[in-house]
Amino acid sequence: MKNIIKISFIFVVSLAFLQSCQQPGKNSTGSEYVPDMAHSVAIESNVYDYYYNNRWGSKDDYHTLVGPRLPVNGTVPRSEGALLEKTNTGMNSHTGRAIPANGSVPYHYANSEEGRAAAMVEILNNPYPITTAGLEQGKELYNIFCATCHGEKADGAGYLVREDGGKYPVQPANFMSEEHIAATNGRYYHAIYFGRNLMGSYKDKLSYSERWHVIQYIRSLQAAGQKLAYSETENTFNTTDQPFAMVKAKMAAPDAMEAHSAVTGAEGEHKMEDKAMEAGHAPAEHHK
Repeated sequence: MKNIIKISFIFVVSLAFLQSCQQPGKNSTGSEYVPDMAHSVAIESNVYDYYYNNRWGSKDDYHTLVGPRLPVNGTVPRSEGALLEKTNTGMNSHTGRAIPANGSVPYHYANSEEGRAAAMVEILNNPYPITTAGLEQGKELYNIFCATCHGEKADGAGYLVREDGGKYPVQPANFMSEEHIAATNGRYYHAIYFGRNLMGSYKDKLSYSERWHVIQYIRSLQAAGQKLAYSETENTFNTTDQPFAMVKAKMAAPDAMEAHSAVTGAEGEHKMEDKAMEAGHAPAEHHK
């Protein structure tokens, strides 16, 4: 009899204990044993996980604490890059363009004929100065990604279209043609970024600076074919790509360079031609 009473008492006490615990509901987890195992004391920004047992202040205070705030002054948007990329010469890009370390830069032209036409008209200057190291990198990358189709001489006679190679359904572009020599930098950059005809996109294979160095190497081949200079110290091939020596001089003496560049128009051109003739040199022809 005593055992039955003891068992009944224990059962009643246990039942009362279980009933006294909060039961989980739609908006409640009920009573929890060692709640810190499920509710971290650490605060995570932009996550509202208020739990009264390990928080201080009211719900409104906590909501304000974890909410988004204004960025620090001078913060650069992630989409626009956070660092000024250094060229192979150790100098920042002469355009001052913000470039992230991984070389990913937003490209605001659509993969369409309209976007391509706009890029051809608006993208003229190469943002990187011509350097020996840049041309060497451009050559290496060109031979890896471009030469199999466009040829090591950029004449469109790559291994895939030669008799000793394979068969390619479409003739690759001949960069040594007058059309491609006269093409703007934007035409090349857009083709590298999105691809063209049967050529696929190389934006995932070449970083921002690598694309421009490949374009510079193509320009150097075109210049050599025209018997014109295109190097770190001199460029008589076009007016859109600046040699590193010119950029360095401009950074060292900006006032002198600005005064020099102020001589424009027909009068300035005649003065330059007269000086060239006096020195016994014919004025160089620039291809645009």
